[in-house]
Amino acid sequence: MLDFVYYPVSAVLWVWHTAFASMLGAASSLAWVLAIVFLVMTLRALLLKPFLATVRFQRSLTKMQPQLQEIKRKYPNDLQRQSVEMQKVQREHGVSLLGGCLPPLAQGLVFFGLFHVLRSFKSADTANYVFSADQVQSFLQAKLFGAPLVSTLIDAGLFSSVAAVAIPLAVIAAIATHFTARFSIARQRESGAEETQQVRIMNTLSLWIFPIGALVSGVILPVGILLYFVTQNAWTFAQQHLVYRRMDEKTAV
Repeated sequence: MLDFVYYPVSAVLWVWHTAFASMLGAASSLAWVLAIVFLVMTLRALLLKPFLATVRFQRSLTKMQPQLQEIKRKYPNDLQRQSVEMQKVQREHGVSLLGGCLPPLAQGLVFFGLFHVLRSFKSADTANYVFSADQVQSFLQAKLFGAPLVSTLIDAGLFSSVAAVAIPLAVIAAIATHFTARFSIARQRESGAEETQQVRIMNTLSLWIFPIGALVSGVILPVGILLYFVTQNAWTFAQQHLVYRRMDEKTAV
């Protein structure tokens, strides 16, 4: 059903694994670890332009707030007129709701695609999308600091090599998620954007519930997926700081 996601994700992973395996050997666990990390970097690099569009979208929304509030004040009982006038304001500022939703949607599809592809590495005798049976066997034997990439903490147990890898990965992912949300909320408040009840709920979810979810993921997700998750969150944390700092420097000039 989602082959249009699975095959491209599998192909990018295959390209990186093939490249690193040619240097480190086909049986190298490090080749698989690096392939997953570089898969994240490749996909996030491709999503950089949509991310910048999202940042501009958010800034435009902040600038639009006084006009939107004025529309609500002017037409308090006419929701249809409010909608029409708000759309006019959005067009004036070049705001696209679809463009603002694109990066999160794309990241969600990629995460789901990788989860499916890695979970499909099950039998050493069966090919997996663009991967041959030999490559499937190589992945099934790959390890990160002694923990198989296909293993989960819930299956291996708390006192295992998997726990020694999965727990730190989950903790790092949770910390990165929390501080990324913290930075976003601080920027939101600095901009003077209205903090509605819905915004406060989302902020609470981002600050605490999502990081807790990252911790829980350490129990149920395979080590290979956790590696992807940590790389993704670390990239988001670094990208957020670098992009906003660069934009602030341009604004100050």
